[in-house]
Amino acid sequence: MKQPIFGSALALAAVTLAALALIPRATARIDRQAAATATTVQVKGGEFFFRLSAKSAAKPGKVTFSFKNVGHVRHDFKINGKKTPLIRPGKTVKLVVSFKKKGTYPYLCTVPGHAEAGMKGVFKVR
Repeated sequence: MKQPIFGSALALAAVTLAALALIPRATARIDRQAAATATTVQVKGGEFFFRLSAKSAAKPGKVTFSFKNVGHVRHDFKINGKKTPLIRPGKTVKLVVSFKKKGTYPYLCTVPGHAEAGMKGVFKVR
């Protein structure tokens, strides 16, 4: 027996809506998984040093550097072509950087004379 066209269209619409309703849940699960595997590195900088947290190396992907200026003058943090603005003493700023491949990536403070005085180092991506 042939089903009416109207009934088939309703069934198809119901299946489509049910499938679309699942997409946000799947996307949210992927976002939570990505957040759980994201790397955050705490960076403290002052006259004239940088100190990175124990997670001073990462796998390729996105890394968030949370840079806190613990010094007495303005500093910034530059790595892999990205940098923070100059920040005042006591302030913290976040910098998200994507590393596509393994290697060593130099970081430094771009204030004239600061890198030469010791505000530099190398971050490893393995």
